[in-house]
Amino acid sequence: MSRAERAAVRQGTRTAAALGCLLALVSAACTGGPEDRQQPGPKEAAHGPLVIASGLDVTGSGSVRQQLVEEWNRRHAGSESQQAKLVELPGGADQQRSQLLGALQSGSAHYDVVNLDITWIPEFAEAGLISPMPVAKTGAPDDAGFIEQVHATTVWKGRSYARPFNTDVGLLYYRPGSLKGIEPQNRPTDDWTWAQLLSSIDTMDLNPVKPGDRAGWTTQLKEYEGLTVNTIEAFADAEVYLTDSEGHYLSNAEELKRGLDTLIDRVGDRRVQPAALDSDETASLADFTEDRAVFLRHWPYAYGALASLMEPGEYRVRRLPGKAVLGGQNLAVAADSPRADDARALIAFLTSPESERCLFDAGFAATRTSVYDGVSKPCWPRVDAAIRPADDATGEGAPKRQSAQERTAYKETLRSALTVAVQRPRTPYYGAFTQVLQSHVYALLKADRRPDTDEAEELDAALRKAFAGRQEEPGKQGEEPGR
Repeated sequence: MSRAERAAVRQGTRTAAALGCLLALVSAACTGGPEDRQQPGPKEAAHGPLVIASGLDVTGSGSVRQQLVEEWNRRHAGSESQQAKLVELPGGADQQRSQLLGALQSGSAHYDVVNLDITWIPEFAEAGLISPMPVAKTGAPDDAGFIEQVHATTVWKGRSYARPFNTDVGLLYYRPGSLKGIEPQNRPTDDWTWAQLLSSIDTMDLNPVKPGDRAGWTTQLKEYEGLTVNTIEAFADAEVYLTDSEGHYLSNAEELKRGLDTLIDRVGDRRVQPAALDSDETASLADFTEDRAVFLRHWPYAYGALASLMEPGEYRVRRLPGKAVLGGQNLAVAADSPRADDARALIAFLTSPESERCLFDAGFAATRTSVYDGVSKPCWPRVDAAIRPADDATGEGAPKRQSAQERTAYKETLRSALTVAVQRPRTPYYGAFTQVLQSHVYALLKADRRPDTDEAEELDAALRKAFAGRQEEPGKQGEEPGR
């Protein structure tokens, strides 16, 4: 974004389209795409480059994933067979998933490494489309160096099928200037509860009726994956868990009603921005930056985006109260890759401490503990030069005007959030599950009322079918960018 554009943004002329381009949350027309998206055929597999299939890079800072691949290629410049190529798939998460499933099932395109949303791991593993990661010959634990909760997203039925590439977790952004005069117990801390957050909102005595009215908080309640995430976070705080680690349904109508009531407590009584029911990440961020909400539930990449949209003292970030949901992507070896050992070596490089530091500096949430503990190895120098702003004096790709102290505090907040985060349900039928949940919850929110027993029982019956694979999977899944 140019200086002129940033000035226009601060003067109140921001639009959802501009935010979409800034955050790379819309089509490739906003961010641009790779010049060559041609998919290699099976005949090229044995002699061509190692091929990584991935969604679009949403960081907007030098395409860090492509830069990491180029660094690998420089380190293997003497071996043509060890070169790697990144293929970015067009479309949203549902389209990318369909393309990957079709390609791996039919063999119509050759991929050695696939970058999968964490919710897809059970489906691809159950279908035999990705290979289990081997146990280290040294006896080192499979999850060595990775944040425990993040590494758990790679596991299905006791086997790890991937390595964590970049992760994601819900965070709480807020306007400190709006909390002046509010008693200390109603001001955000990292151990804040939802009860305290809602009490803070009630203290401000806001009464939003229509979209655009100033509200206590906002989030993503549109009928897509953002609604699933917000619902699962409310369920987790109510101790409602839908599946075990192998996809077996655990809940019942009584528990579902308790979870839904928890969600209604958060978004009812005119506490949430009315526009939230039609908001995704871009729209909710716009409402926050335009001061139509004091608090915002969002992902880590918003931290860097806000530096271009607001003045440094206008916003702060803390852990989301209660339990936040994990997002992110994992790298797996395609089961039909003829060069599985090379593919695993490439994954090891892309998820190394140095590469994870590069991902963090570019705006992703890193998967390794070393990045947050202050003992990480620096990002690869040439990658660092490509992704870091020329006037960044911190050497960490920090947003402009941000102090080292603020950067350290942010890392600690993010680390703390990741270590207590929860997963969405583990199931090979995730597409069917999320569609069922979204349709039931969205109808309830639109009606602006609490669920009755019959509605909870209907949702219970529908979820039982979805988790048992007895419902045809929908044609469209929602998506969370940057996950």
